[in-house]
Amino acid sequence: MPVYLGFDYGEKRIGVALGDDLTRSARSLSAVPGGDWSAIDRLIREWRPAALIVGLPLTEDGGEQATSQAARRFAEQLGQRSRLPVHGSDERYSSRVADERLREARASGRLGRRVRKGDRDGQAACVILEQWLAMLPG
Repeated sequence: MPVYLGFDYGEKRIGVALGDDLTRSARSLSAVPGGDWSAIDRLIREWRPAALIVGLPLTEDGGEQATSQAARRFAEQLGQRSRLPVHGSDERYSSRVADERLREARASGRLGRRVRKGDRDGQAACVILEQWLAMLPG
């Protein structure tokens, strides 16, 4: 069963999630400091994904913004370093969905601690990856 790594790129932190095409679900792995290629390389070696999915921050109407270009550069570097296929995925609203999921987890008791900065990034990476997985055929 192929697994995939999803990334929510940010200059300060990069959220990372792991998912598969059987369940079409994802779980947060961590958030790594922006630019920490050794941590990213370690995750790729550990999980051996079939492909990497990077969230593309677009405007409400689907246009590019300044952070879109930074995410595209990150995706390009990721592909060069890993020699794996890299796919972009529209990440509009992923942070909002991530915030909702974290609020629900806190309210239900599934998350028995305060929400940390990296939690939102990891959860956003889950949303990005799950949206991409949902679009796979089959």
